[in-house]
Amino acid sequence: MTGRVLDTPLTRLTGVRHPIVQTGMGWVAGPRLVSAVANAGGLGVLASATMTPEQLASAIREVKERTDAPFGVNLRADSADAGERVDLMVKEGVRVASFALAPKRELIARLKDAGVVVIPSVGARRHAEKVAAWGADAVLVQGGEGGGHTGPVATTLLLPQVVDAVDIPVIAAGGFFDGRGLAAALAYGAAGVAMGTRFLLTADSSVPEAVKRAYLGAAETVVTRQVDGMPHRVLRTDLVDRLERSGRVTGLVRAVRNAARFRRISGLSWPAMVRDGLAMKRGKELTWSQVLMAANTPMLLKAAMVDGRPDLGVMASGQVVALIEDLPTCEELIGAIVGQAAERLAALPGLLAGPS
Repeated sequence: MTGRVLDTPLTRLTGVRHPIVQTGMGWVAGPRLVSAVANAGGLGVLASATMTPEQLASAIREVKERTDAPFGVNLRADSADAGERVDLMVKEGVRVASFALAPKRELIARLKDAGVVVIPSVGARRHAEKVAAWGADAVLVQGGEGGGHTGPVATTLLLPQVVDAVDIPVIAAGGFFDGRGLAAALAYGAAGVAMGTRFLLTADSSVPEAVKRAYLGAAETVVTRQVDGMPHRVLRTDLVDRLERSGRVTGLVRAVRNAARFRRISGLSWPAMVRDGLAMKRGKELTWSQVLMAANTPMLLKAAMVDGRPDLGVMASGQVVALIEDLPTCEELIGAIVGQAAERLAALPGLLAGPS
């Protein structure tokens, strides 16, 4: 464990030792990974969208058994049972609530009243300004280099826009994997960095070894709309190439089948899934075709991340995958990142020349 400490608004806000966040990746960010990150001094975040409320309760309690450090839970703000999940988090004393979509003002207030730190994820300056005005405690901003659902603007362009636009801590995501990136983010004015792909590729990740090897051997990612109708950065594989060539009708038929499979796994009723679909349609301004295709995402990710079949599933990935070559423990990874960042920051004053 590194002896270096980087004190930032993120560490003070959340109570973690290091300004490093592990993102809430569906089927990946479970108790094992989250507790390993927390014990190493970072902010681990449970992914709850692929869990039933009962499974989430069990996962939260397992993390608490594994660590006394703060951790978070990632929620879908548009899910029909968001309120129930918030009540569970408050009851269990979860420190941080993160969101892939902007939560409603009322939900932010409810969490803050209970002492929970609220950190929505955004991909545009205007969204950061909106959630900041609604009372969010911090904001995670992801540039186009990031894996999963992503936007077109690079982190190096989006991050300074958001830092200049809001007065709350900003966490940078998209393209980070080492201490040089953390130092650069802090120089931009961020309070820390968030990483998904880098934490997926650790010894503490529960992703099957065959899938990890596929990631380590990957050299290219692609942004596709054929998974769920929205831009989605994934590894380029034969399956993804086939999805890209498939027609709209084929995609919709596949989505209907996957919706039925996800309903059985999640325990959701068809009315609940329809309510979630309506909320998604309003919140993201999607067509009904896109709402239906969204059922593909959890099942295609599960095929790889849980079932260990990269040939049958998609693998969300940031562009940094091409630069990752090892599988350290979370303690080794965080220690190396913080140590390298501290060295880079300490060297910067030496670049300043005196008056000419």
